[in-house]
Amino acid sequence: MASPKSKSGVRIGSGRHARPAAKSTLTAAFLLGAGKRLPKGAAGFTVKVSDKASKTITVNPKRIKVLLQQYGEAVDRSRTAGRAVSFRVDVGPAGATTVTPVEEITSAQAGVIQGAGTGDPELQDALAAARARGRLRAAEILLADDMLSADAFAELLGTTRVTVNTKRQSGQLLGLDGAKRGFRFPVWQLDADGRPYAELAALHERLGGAWAVYRFLVQPHGELDGLTGRDALERGRTKAALEVAESVGRDFR
Repeated sequence: MASPKSKSGVRIGSGRHARPAAKSTLTAAFLLGAGKRLPKGAAGFTVKVSDKASKTITVNPKRIKVLLQQYGEAVDRSRTAGRAVSFRVDVGPAGATTVTPVEEITSAQAGVIQGAGTGDPELQDALAAARARGRLRAAEILLADDMLSADAFAELLGTTRVTVNTKRQSGQLLGLDGAKRGFRFPVWQLDADGRPYAELAALHERLGGAWAVYRFLVQPHGELDGLTGRDALERGRTKAALEVAESVGRDFR
């Protein structure tokens, strides 16, 4: 794959291949440099980007895979809900990408948003709608079957509610604030031996809060080859997961 010498055109081609299941496989390829062409009959488009951006993209094209996956999920959600949906892409200086569905905005984030732009009524309406979506999405997450109360989680671990809350406060356990219903603990934060992942405290330290840790664990990351943080921990890629978490946390400081 030749490196561009000046402004680069990044061309993405795609093709669909039949599979027994309802889902299709989307295959994408990059062609860099002037005069590069896709095979005849292949759908594609050309994008002008800087040399620096094209080199960053081609060093790790799996970052684009994460974006395409999230776009596909957004299309599905939009058709199911019958309305527009959104997702946010945070890009670090080295090109690391973290994708967050806008509907997953948390109450803490909403509080930060609330302080922005007080003079524009339309902006205030948009922010109010975003906060409402965030509260609704947070409620949906906390009501899921894999979210346990402190008492239920303590019973699962064979310990007490007091111990669970102490470990939550120290970051050794992941507990999400359920407001009226108290904290909820995702059962999948336990490893194959039934113990909380040892890296949880380090993730809290790097990411700064329980909801940030939750998002890191459930969202795919280009720097982890499209794996979620949880997948990386399950596969023993703990060092890589912590490095990506450090990068994500640094971008938000």
